[in-house]
Amino acid sequence: MNAVKLVGVVLIAAGLAGLLYGGFSFTRETHEIKLGPIELSVKEKQAVNIPVWAGVGAIVIGAGLLLIGGKKG
Repeated sequence: MNAVKLVGVVLIAAGLAGLLYGGFSFTRETHEIKLGPIELSVKEKQAVNIPVWAGVGAIVIGAGLLLIGGKKG
């Protein structure tokens, strides 16, 4: 499998994952305070939404790469 086909498969998989899950969330620490024996930290949960057009676009581009990568010329 050449690099173009591999990128096409990865784009299709990422596009399908984006359509199925719609996004992902993660937690990050933003502030940390240490006052002697007392430690305080603030954790923020953030969500990243993946637009439908981005998932569909990734699938279309991935399919195009598979078609182009399959032609020898």
